[in-house]
Parts: sequence; C-alpha cells; structure tokens
Amino acid sequence: MQGSFWSRFISMNSWSPPRLSDLANQSLMWHEASAIASLELLPMELFPPFVAAVAGRHSETLKAMVQAWPFTRLCLGALMKSQQPHQGILKAVLDGLDVLLAQKIRPRRWKLKVLDLRENTCTNFWSVWSGNRSRASLCSLEEPEAAQPRTKRGKVDSLRTGERQPLTPLEVLIDLCFLEGGLDEFLTFLINRVKQRKGLLHLFSRKVMISAMPLQNIEKILKMVQLDCVEEVKLSTLTRFAPHLGQMVTLSRLVSYIYLTSCISPALEEKRVAQLTSQFLSLHQLQELYLDSVLFLKGCLDQVLRCLKTPSKTPSITNCLLSESDLTHLSLCLSTSHLRDLSLSGVILTSLSPEFIQVLLKRASTTLQHLDFEGCGILDSQVTAILPALGRCSQLITFSFCGNPVSMAVLESLLRHAIPLIKFRFGLFPTPLECSMGIQGTLHLGTLREYLAKLRLIQQELGRSSRVLFNSSACPDSGTRIFYGLEPILCPCHMPA
Repeated sequence: MQGSFWSRFISMNSWSPPRLSDLANQSLMWHEASAIASLELLPMELFPPFVAAVAGRHSETLKAMVQAWPFTRLCLGALMKSQQPHQGILKAVLDGLDVLLAQKIRPRRWKLKVLDLRENTCTNFWSVWSGNRSRASLCSLEEPEAAQPRTKRGKVDSLRTGERQPLTPLEVLIDLCFLEGGLDEFLTFLINRVKQRKGLLHLFSRKVMISAMPLQNIEKILKMVQLDCVEEVKLSTLTRFAPHLGQMVTLSRLVSYIYLTSCISPALEEKRVAQLTSQFLSLHQLQELYLDSVLFLKGCLDQVLRCLKTPSKTPSITNCLLSESDLTHLSLCLSTSHLRDLSLSGVILTSLSPEFIQVLLKRASTTLQHLDFEGCGILDSQVTAILPALGRCSQLITFSFCGNPVSMAVLESLLRHAIPLIKFRFGLFPTPLECSMGIQGTLHLGTLREYLAKLRLIQQELGRSSRVLFNSSACPDSGTRIFYGLEPILCPCHMPA
C-alpha cells in the first residue's frame, strides 16, 4: 500500500499542467467564430498557431489568420509537409490573401512579406508556440532577413510614420521541381493563382530541378520566376537551359548530370558551347560545379573554367571525356588553390601524364578535404609519381581510389601516404591485381586474406584508426560489387546454402 501511495504521489507531482496560452489557443480553435473575431486584438505571444488550424483544416480561420499575420514570413510549407493533399490548405491561405490584395492598402497590423512554401525550412518557427523555444525569440521572427528573397524597400517606413501604405506584392518562395510526368497538382494550382494575381504575387525559387521534361513546357513558368534569386540548379539539359543561366546572378551551385551530343553537327555543338560559356560570365557567385556525362567538355574545359569569376571550391567532373590540355588547364586555373572537394570519377586517365595531378594536389594541399579518383584507370607508375604530393594534403578526410588497376606493392605505398594524414578518416581502395584470377578478375580468396592480414599490421604500425575499405571487380555471376574491410566478405554467390 505504501509503495502504491508514493507511486501515485510521484505521478501526480510529475504531471505538468497545460500553459494558459495553450488553453487559450485550444479554446480559440474550438470556437472558430471567436477565434476570427479576436485576431486583431490578441498580442503576438498569444496569436493562435497555424499548426492547429492546418491540422484541423479550419479554412475560415486560416483565411482570417493570414489577414492578421503579425510576422514578416509565413512558413506554410513546413506545416503542409505532413498534410495531404496540400491544395485545400494553400487555397484557404491564398483566398485570405486575395481579400487583402483586392484592398490594395496594407492593414496596420499585417506584416507579411514572404509566403514560404518550402517543405524543409523554417521548422523551428513553429516550436515557439509548442514550448520548445523561448518566447523571447518571437522578436527575431519578425524580420528573418537571411531567409527572405532580395526585396526593394520603400523610402518611407510605414511603421514609423503611422500612415497606411499601399500594399506591396507578396513574395511566394518555393523549390521548383520538374520531373517526368508533368507538373503536380499543387504546383499547377499555385502557378494558376500567380497568373490570376499578376503583379501582386511574385514567385521566387532558391532551387530549380529539371529532369525528363521538355524544356519548352517549363519556359513559361520560368518567365514567372524571379531568376536572380536562384541559388541552386540541377538539370539534364545544360546547353538548352543556357539562356536562363545568365539571369541567375546569385547561382552558387550548378549540377548537370547528362548531356549527349551524338545527333548534332560539330558546328552546332561549337555554337552551343559558346552560348553556354558566355552565360557563365554572369555567374559571379558560382562555387560548386558538378558536371556528369557532359560529353562536349573535351577540348573546351578551359572555356568553361575561364568564365568562372569566383574560386570554385567543389569542381566535380565525372564520366566525361577530357583531353590532357583540359586537365592541365584545370590544374593551373586560379581556383585550384581553394579546392575543398575534387572528383574526377570515371574520367579515364590511363594514358595521360600524372603531372597535372601532382600540380593539383600541391596547389590544393592546405584546403582539399575530399578526393575522388574512382574508376580513372590510374596505373602503378602514375600512383608512384603523385604519392609525395598526396602526402602533403594535410586536410584530407576522405579518399576514393577504387576501380584502378594497381599492384599490391604500390597500393601499400598509397596507404602509407594516406593513412598517416592527421585528418584522414575514410578511404575506398581497389583490391590489388595479385588478388584476381583470370580475365574476369575473380578474387583469389587465399591471396586476399594474406593481403588483408598485412594491411592490419600496417594500420597497427601507423597507429591510426581510419576506416579503409577495398572494392573488387563485379561478381561475374551476380554483377554485385563487394566491399571488404580488413576481413574478407564473400559475395552472396559464394556463400554456402
């Protein structure tokens, strides 16, 4: 009995009663008419959260809330992420905005400038009302300048003068994603509303992704977007997209993952390359460049790099055909000394001089953190030539070198140069040639075990705990590529039944 009493006592005293503000907000949600009538009178700290209104799909409350919203930004996308479908919620919010936009006069309380429809941002905004963040942080939510698009401010501040100012256009912020199958219903609905409220709703996007959709179907939408605020682009139609690139003056990250040229003439190809590189001249903030399977680069890489006005911290040029002059220019361009990540995965270097790699590693030795030479066909003589430069890369954290045909002796030397690096944590390396049998490269498990035992001794000798994995060629039966640690792991084909 005594134990039961104390259990009940502890349970009663550990219960946290709801806050008065929570009770007030719940009451307002239960009485929608009261909630709508009280919005203009409530202080900012008691303003009913959108969380409950969105979850309960209280359309009329949502309309009224957006008309009295006391912050400069409404992060609606983070709330709609778990609510399907989205259109009903967005329609209620835009219907509420329509009333204000029709008045053309900004209400004194209303501060909304940006409707943020991105799903993965502003999640902390809503924790103010849930008790996870201090109420004092509300003041910081009034002017979240870092998260807003660039806007032109008026010369007169309406809050200072007390005058009712004309209503400025509302900025709608969204990540644009054009995939195979056409536009989804949510984006279609939003685009139609922006068209209907031409001049009153301005569409902004920080990220644009285009995949497997005809560009002519997208261009009409891009004309509605403030392209000078785009910061990241991922697309599969690089040269055809070139006319739009020049308008993206704040672009910092460009990813183009495929571009085939077999069906056009050399003259047209040259024209398109010239058009593309001329657009790069406007990209003064571009720092991350990812080009994959962009075949027109051969012999033209110097034109692309020469147009970049800022040091590129992350040049990734993978599965591309490059000439020795291209790679020499890459090693000598001004941005090399600022490199953080470098990937040449899938660029065949077998017949090329290792000198450009030496120069690259020497110039980037104090900044390079991630290096990827996977599947480049690098031979023993080339590895031996670059080892001294690799050993000076003091900031290197990860190194991928699998898919290169090197011998056991050379691979041991490579590991002895990489593992001692003070920040080195992870490496992917090929199994040496001596561990393979026949044309298909089937692993000789006995030789592999001996080799891995030797590597364990090397790692113990160097006194480092860096993780090292080895990759064999694909299994001829299953096509599976197997990674090995310092203990061999068999392909499932070789496992006993």
